[in-house]
Amino acid sequence: METKKLLEQLPVKKVTGTLPAEVTDLTVDSRAVQPGGAFICISGYTVDGHDYAGRALEAGARVIIAERPVDIDPERAALVLVDDTARAEGLLAAEFYGHPSRAIRLIGVTGTNGKTSVTGIIHGILRSAGRKSAASGTIGFDLDGTLYESANTTTDAITTQQMIRQAVIEGCDTMTMEVSSHGLVEGRLSGTEFDIAVFTNLTHDHLDFHGTMDHYGYAKGLLFSQLGQDTSQKKAAVLNIDDPWSERYRQMTPFPVYSYGLAEGAMFRASGINLEADSTSFTMETPEGQFAVKMNLLGEFNVHNALAATAALHASGMPIGEILDGLAMLPPVKGRMEKVQADLPVTMYIDYAHTPDAIEKAIDSVLPYKKNKLIFLIGTGGNRDRSKRPTMAEKASVADYVVLTTDDPRDEPYDSITSELAAGMKHGQFACIGDRAEAVRHAAAVAEEGDIIIFAGKGHEDYQIIGRTKYPHSDAAIAIEELERKFGRKAGVRK
Repeated sequence: METKKLLEQLPVKKVTGTLPAEVTDLTVDSRAVQPGGAFICISGYTVDGHDYAGRALEAGARVIIAERPVDIDPERAALVLVDDTARAEGLLAAEFYGHPSRAIRLIGVTGTNGKTSVTGIIHGILRSAGRKSAASGTIGFDLDGTLYESANTTTDAITTQQMIRQAVIEGCDTMTMEVSSHGLVEGRLSGTEFDIAVFTNLTHDHLDFHGTMDHYGYAKGLLFSQLGQDTSQKKAAVLNIDDPWSERYRQMTPFPVYSYGLAEGAMFRASGINLEADSTSFTMETPEGQFAVKMNLLGEFNVHNALAATAALHASGMPIGEILDGLAMLPPVKGRMEKVQADLPVTMYIDYAHTPDAIEKAIDSVLPYKKNKLIFLIGTGGNRDRSKRPTMAEKASVADYVVLTTDDPRDEPYDSITSELAAGMKHGQFACIGDRAEAVRHAAAVAEEGDIIIFAGKGHEDYQIIGRTKYPHSDAAIAIEELERKFGRKAGVRK
């Protein structure tokens, strides 16, 4: 791409050295630099890209974009100084990849809990209707059925633009993205133009980053304010009427609002909810009338997720009947109250719950059909929001027996994590076991016939981060092995 045209996206900059006529590539990773490319120095939490400018130069970078002077040879590459390289990355990436979000319907889903499920439901319904669709988020980048790994819920700006462009090239008419508060605040979505913005809920999480719930809430609100003010465009906001933050987000956008929830007045409302061990049924009230719904997604929280997805798809122009046909066929979202398929006398679920609200909802989803004990394994990550830990354990105390462990301990000692969780326990029927594999074995070992176990915190993830290393890990596989030993029989079909 013509360098001059690319850099026009940065109105305030200082250039030292001679700019090349063209830039062949953009990257924030010095290991991925292509000859003739541009390297953007990003200051991260653990790594500062400015320290790798020399390496990028040796790899063939001909433009270095930085926030401060770096030691490079101006005869070999031009140095472009800007005030904020993270913001610059978004602007440059959108221009470099031809503003692909303008060529596809883009749906953004934000909130504390439910982002992955709502994104997956929308994506699944579109594909069941024979439409080419893409989705990105915690589980990765799903390009019309082909899954690619991604590092974060909201990827860096360059990767985001690459994914959207690839979805356009592959002929997808819609892409649905999980949008994190971190990604919004850090500008990873600069240059990304959403058509529909969806809000799930706001509960305690990430206060180590945002500081207060108000700051956290307003960070989520950036998605709605960034829909813009051009009402000649067909855009919409989809808001959860049961969450008080929805009213604030309603005020942040001039576009039509599609509300959903359980409260009276919701445009898409559920009533007569019936929770079963393998399915959920309810009546959905919509602008086109009432419909009986039966789906494979479990729990009342998934009723909210289904309503959000239905409202978003209806806002995009999809008929209600077609939406509900797809919803009825959807399998459970991977790692979200996903039942472990095993021929054993203990019922097990894998869930991603790692906030107090999500833990409460996971437990509530199985209480209607609990016959014996409910065993709940709860873990939380090291070096992350510590203030929510006691409340997580408090919510888990509804279970008959609780196993307190770690999620991704990183560099924090096991005892530091489990002791802070234990401070919130409301009864004495619990165990603190920092090693997650041992904790899973313990939960399975204390289970008896007819019990339910929920393994929370890892969900779809098949690894555990200890220190800075990822190790293979599967709650389901470990539990099945222990239960097979305990009951002296094979489990049949494994998850």
